[in-house]
Amino acid sequence: MNDAPGNPQKHPLASWLSAVSLLTTFAALAVMALASTIVINRLAQRQALARSELAVSSAREYLRRLGEGNLTAARSLAKTPALSALLRALDAPSLELFLQDYCAALRASTCILSNAQGPIAAAGDSVAWPELAIARANQGERFALGPRGGGPVLLGAAAAVPGRPDIAAIVMQSLDGELLREAGRQSGAAISVLNLSSYRAPDAEPLTPLHAAALGNRDHAAMRIAAIDRYAASAVLSDSTGTPIALLDAQIPAADFDHPAAIYRHVVIVVGLLVAALAAVAGLLTGRWLAAPVVRLAAMARRIGQGDFTPAIPTVVPRELDSLAHAMDEMRQNLIELTTTLRRREAEARAVLSGVVEGVFVTDAQRLVVYANPQFMRSAPGAAGGVLGRFCGDLLHPHLALSDRPCERNCPILAARRAATARGAESLRLADGSIRSVIVVSAAPSEGRQVQLLRDETDLEAARRARDSVLGNISHEFRTPLAAQLASVEMLRDGQDTLSPPEQRELLTNIERGVLRLMRLIDNLLESVRIESGQLSVRRQPVALEATVNEAVELLRPLLTQASLRISVDLGALRGRLLLGDAQRLQQVFVNLLSNAVKYAPPASDIAIGAQVRDDTVDIWVEDGGPGPPPGDPQALFERFRRGDNVEPDTPGLGLGLWIVRSIIERHAGSVRVERTSAARTRFIIALPLEGARENTGR
Repeated sequence: MNDAPGNPQKHPLASWLSAVSLLTTFAALAVMALASTIVINRLAQRQALARSELAVSSAREYLRRLGEGNLTAARSLAKTPALSALLRALDAPSLELFLQDYCAALRASTCILSNAQGPIAAAGDSVAWPELAIARANQGERFALGPRGGGPVLLGAAAAVPGRPDIAAIVMQSLDGELLREAGRQSGAAISVLNLSSYRAPDAEPLTPLHAAALGNRDHAAMRIAAIDRYAASAVLSDSTGTPIALLDAQIPAADFDHPAAIYRHVVIVVGLLVAALAAVAGLLTGRWLAAPVVRLAAMARRIGQGDFTPAIPTVVPRELDSLAHAMDEMRQNLIELTTTLRRREAEARAVLSGVVEGVFVTDAQRLVVYANPQFMRSAPGAAGGVLGRFCGDLLHPHLALSDRPCERNCPILAARRAATARGAESLRLADGSIRSVIVVSAAPSEGRQVQLLRDETDLEAARRARDSVLGNISHEFRTPLAAQLASVEMLRDGQDTLSPPEQRELLTNIERGVLRLMRLIDNLLESVRIESGQLSVRRQPVALEATVNEAVELLRPLLTQASLRISVDLGALRGRLLLGDAQRLQQVFVNLLSNAVKYAPPASDIAIGAQVRDDTVDIWVEDGGPGPPPGDPQALFERFRRGDNVEPDTPGLGLGLWIVRSIIERHAGSVRVERTSAARTRFIIALPLEGARENTGR
């Protein structure tokens, strides 16, 4: 029915309610959206700054605990009984291996044993000792060091070895790489450390204002860096004396906070439009207001059942439906938390398995591989064609020492099913036919799955064999002269009233030879330790080479006489000439060369020592009638623990003499070589520079 003329047009109440609800709701939502957007942006910025400050504070606390851990580790290292035993034995190679193992177990960057003169043994990254010594002296047992030449900042700790207060154990951590990632992992920030010794604060660097603010208040500062779109905080790291040594930075992407705020704005707009639309039709749909919430809850339940947890479940009326909606929302939140936790743990487990050095693989009840980390796929000989679903024995290719397969007679996987854990040593045959020694550790089965760890110990076994060989040689070389001396002493004691003076002198001569041999062995071992630890230094003093060579000859005169060797010395070219060097070290060079000649020269043969001056170099040689160097590279004779191929089984020596000769000569800026003369004799030639030499005036 049409309205009467002149009367205003009438609308249904539902239309008025719809219009009023639409306008009111739209206005309220617009004001709320604007206000909430401003508040959210400010809160997001405050939260970002607070989180960046918390991240840098957390990282600084992490480094503090790391320093305490270094002190505990240094004290533990100092009190280790094995270390005391190695120090008493003065076994440099074993000390190096021990420190390497200790550093690897701690994941420390550097481990050092030192005394007042410097390092005795070290493992890990090299460190400038003078700077380290100054930092330790100024700061005490816990110290921090920013190398002047640049590089990562070092946190270290030192502890004295019990019973050896002159020796200290030092453990240090380099503030870079995985350590900084670990420091920022909990806060989700990118952590970096700037060494103030090499930091120059360029104007073009976006973080320069932040660093200036942190250094200005000598504590910390935080701000948003627009140039890189990040929130950053910087804190000053100081050593125990209060001297700043580094800047600790924490950076968080601004998108982590801007993106949620943008999502919130979009959600507010969408929800506002949705609520406005619902308000507009509310007056028209009042009769269906009970059905609509039920339909929406049903749709939400289906989406949750399909794994879509994104939309939040709205509040509805009446009270019974509202309780149902809350229950469904709690269920959705619980499912979100559970799914997030499971995914995070799965990601963490995969990251850990991918980061370990050892190979890890999982098998089912039939010992078929259902999972393998990258390390296993690289180390398993048969992994080229894929690993999943294949029998583990076909992947490992265990070496068939017997006719039956090791997988059937001695499998750690089967053994672990009867016990809590099991391990087995296997020899794996690679594609090139080489054999690798590995250890397989298997855990007990869980829900039809078993986890195995594959560790390659081929290099470790080789190192152990080398260590045992060196110790065996040392024991043999000390036992032989000691046994001879003991026999001579017993004969002298039992026959002191019956032996004639010539016989007693002969026994004393034998004892003297044994003592000389032991002294040479001990000197070479001590010199080897000094060279290996970097403690070998030479003095620069005027040296008369002719007198030095003659003293070495006299020291070995008893051994030359025993071997019936004749020696001729022609050093006329050196007469009246002085060189700058270390007389004691040079004497040891010629003692070692003469000892080598005594060992290899035929009995009753000649040994010749000569010299020649060429321009600014003097050549001095020791020549004998021995068999000469083996085929190949003659310079290989100067390697450590290297002995000639034609050595008789009872020839004494550890293979250190020529290596020490080369080390000493090189520290005198000289060189040493071996050659075969035209007369089929072996000649060791030492070339020393004459720079800094002067004529001997007799003063």
